Amino acid sequence: QVQLVESGGGLVQPGGSLRLSCAASGIIFSARIMAWYRQAPGKEREVVATITSGGSTNYGESVKGRFTISRDNAKNTVYLQMNRLKPEDSAFYYCYTAGAYWGQGTQVTVSS
Repeated sequence: QVQLVESGGGLVQPGGSLRLSCAASGIIFSARIMAWYRQAPGKEREVVATITSGGSTNYGESVKGRFTISRDNAKNTVYLQMNRLKPEDSAFYYCYTAGAYWGQGTQVTVSS
């Protein structure tokens, strides 16, 4: 069974940083495109960042320059380093891989 488990969310002040992790199992991780999505209350789920099996990355415009996606194939884990966080970054963050496999999400709240 494919399983994606996110961790690292929490409450942070504006301007702060968090690092999210997504541990994958049940897949050949190194061959998969991985992605982070987020969904805020009342809004559609949106892509935050993607990373290919070869390490090529892409970012949503609102997070470009602040967030960095990376992967460690030896650990079957994808990360999202989130810097200079803003209140509008508050959302539930989800890990995703091809085949409509989603993690349960981790809550990120940016507030004073």
